Amino acid sequence: MGTHQEQTGERHRFDVADAVPVLLDAQGLVTCWTGQAQRLLEHRAAEVVGLPAAGLLMPEDAARVPELAERCRRHGGWAGLLTARHADGRPVRVMVRVVAAPEPDGPARWLALLSEMERAPGWDMSRTVLEQMVNRSPVGIAIVDTDLRFVWSNAALEEFGGGEPFERLGQRLADIQPGLDASAAEEQMRRVLETGEPVIGYEHLGRVRSAPHRETAHMMSFTRLEDARGRAMGVYYTVVDVSDRHRARRRLALLDRAGRHIGRTLDVVQTAQELADVAVPGFADLVGVDLLGSVLHGAEPSPGPPADAATVELRRAGHRSENEDEAVGIGATAAYPAGSPPIRALTDGRSWRAERLDPLAREWATDVLGREATLRELGLHSAMIVPVRARGVTLGITTFFRRSRKEPFDEDDLRLAEDLVSRAAVCVDNARRYTRERDAALVLQRSLLPHRLSEQDAVEVAACYRPADELTGLGGDWYDVVPLSGARVALVVGEVPGHGIDAAASMGRLRTAVRTLAALDLRPEEVLAHLDDLVGRSARDEGGPDYVTGAEGAGSMQAVGAGCVYAVYDPVDGQCTMAAAGHPAPAVVLPDGEATFVQLPQGPPLGVGGPPFESVELVLAEGSVLALYTDGLLARGDAGADDPHRLRPALERRAPSLALHSRAVVDALVPTRPDDDVVLLMARTRLLGADQVADWDLPSDPAVVADARKNASRQLTEWGLEHLAFTTELVVSELVTNAIRYASGPIRLRLIRERSLICEVLDGGASAPHLRHPRVTDEGGRGLLLVSQFSQRWGTRFAPEGKIIWAEQSLTDPME
Repeated sequence: MGTHQEQTGERHRFDVADAVPVLLDAQGLVTCWTGQAQRLLEHRAAEVVGLPAAGLLMPEDAARVPELAERCRRHGGWAGLLTARHADGRPVRVMVRVVAAPEPDGPARWLALLSEMERAPGWDMSRTVLEQMVNRSPVGIAIVDTDLRFVWSNAALEEFGGGEPFERLGQRLADIQPGLDASAAEEQMRRVLETGEPVIGYEHLGRVRSAPHRETAHMMSFTRLEDARGRAMGVYYTVVDVSDRHRARRRLALLDRAGRHIGRTLDVVQTAQELADVAVPGFADLVGVDLLGSVLHGAEPSPGPPADAATVELRRAGHRSENEDEAVGIGATAAYPAGSPPIRALTDGRSWRAERLDPLAREWATDVLGREATLRELGLHSAMIVPVRARGVTLGITTFFRRSRKEPFDEDDLRLAEDLVSRAAVCVDNARRYTRERDAALVLQRSLLPHRLSEQDAVEVAACYRPADELTGLGGDWYDVVPLSGARVALVVGEVPGHGIDAAASMGRLRTAVRTLAALDLRPEEVLAHLDDLVGRSARDEGGPDYVTGAEGAGSMQAVGAGCVYAVYDPVDGQCTMAAAGHPAPAVVLPDGEATFVQLPQGPPLGVGGPPFESVELVLAEGSVLALYTDGLLARGDAGADDPHRLRPALERRAPSLALHSRAVVDALVPTRPDDDVVLLMARTRLLGADQVADWDLPSDPAVVADARKNASRQLTEWGLEHLAFTTELVVSELVTNAIRYASGPIRLRLIRERSLICEVLDGGASAPHLRHPRVTDEGGRGLLLVSQFSQRWGTRFAPEGKIIWAEQSLTDPME
């Protein structure tokens, strides 16, 4: 036999047998100090006996002693946490239990039991306390044996049905809940018994006895109970009714699905069918969408049915049934009697709900499935009718029925149906209005997209644009190529949310803003920062984000949430700098044909706020192809998910030309009429030859100005541009002189021969020069004025080393 400790296991540190006793008199003076107490606090008996116990506590707890003494006298004891003072002055947290220790004919005494709290989980709970916890807990708790039969349960479990706790003893879950799929829950219990691994948060769906007519959801957790030798004794489990949470989650999921699937096209019938498809089978068993005939043709809805009409005719625009054999022709006439629930909902614009339908009703059941039948013959037991209203106008009605689902429609279901229909109604009305706007929108869209890409020598470019609707050719995706100073070029692709005339207008404003910002020669992240501020301020000035409406963007006058990627390529050294705002990262096709994706930090969409934008720099080999695109190129039609790796095989295919390559990529990945607009901009990089660039490092000394002019003149002679020598020497002289006079640090002169002759001077200054007109008496200030007179363009851009002042001249002889 083993020792007592081996038989019972390690004793808990808060057992009474392990507590340190201290004896106090009626006045709270220490009368007995044990060796255990001395080991705990290291005070010797001579130091504490006869002194107040409050002296053994830290000051904040010593102040509580009078109050605690009164509570002990009133209730016969006290228990709680205190902080004792160790002999070396450090605090010691202890659990204190004070109980009366009276003696016959003797003075009142108190016994204080101290238990150290260091690294302890907490205080022991007595059986009485534990029984109160489980019996009064609002959570259902039960214990089953290894045969999965109930051996104990608390009162809270009664609310799920199955009787009182004593009625459950010896039964299994299937015995007390015959309508519940008990096998799934018991499978979890067996797994816990076998593995010992607890199961937390298992959600179980079914119908319990307490609610037989509706599906309920329960959150269950299972833990194995073991004896002293670790052998399984049974399973302890808890159960909570989470039906409300489950239904709320399903409603949110349905609304999310509706947001993703309703209104993907500007087609009235397609939108109505999407509404029916979303609601069946998860919400209803049969859904019909009937619209006014004028709505289907894009005209304004009629004000209402004639007062003397016996029937009102609508057109079936959408239909979905859980029974696929029940097909109703789209576009067919649905004639409802005047005064019937569908017509009342159409006339007064109010929803109608019936938890239980009259099974013999025939007056308006005929057009549910387009055949003579009663609601009983159709098997329908609960219904809702929600008017399709948008912008204060009723466009039609939507009918929801339940047949196989036992629970009737309730008020929450009606609110959800109204939310679904209201979303679809806006899309239906947008499609109707869009038909009338199509011609004007086409003209606007064609005028805003580039008619031809700007000429430049840095890259060879080709673009392919495919709108979501080939009939209207209208969307918010755009692209641009902007020549910059120093032979560089900016490549831009952007996307404004939605479709329609307002999205096109916002796109045009963004494109204009980008070209304006590009002219300032800012870095890509700075361009996006200014663009983000512009979009945010425009949204606030025009009514705030609440003014943006609908998945299709109808009514929006801002570009809040727009995406953009901005890249700058320098053909001198092949360096490319880019930044993105809520937009897919570009791809790079190397000269050997391998396609990779740029690891580009994603900034927030424009106008929504967030962290600052970041840029990346990379060097592209000559002949590399940079592909910028919108997310419509990545979307999968079957799954609806973006997958950038779908783009790689199409990019790696060879093509005779860049234009044919871009068209082939779009044709391979995008259908003829995609769900979203698609833009693909491809740019094949070029590098300027060594014979096209010349540069010189100059000391900050006025004497080098003459040498700079000579070097520039010599280089122009080598390039055959002697006719530009005079003006170039003048430009070089003025720019170098200004750098020496007003800036600091090293100076670099660079000449670039491309489509024009570019002269650049780099210095370490941080301030940009300004053109001014000097007075007759001024001795200086004419340098930049002369530069502007002899150059086609001039300007300043900032670099990490300082600033660059540049000037461009035409290569043709000015005398010709």
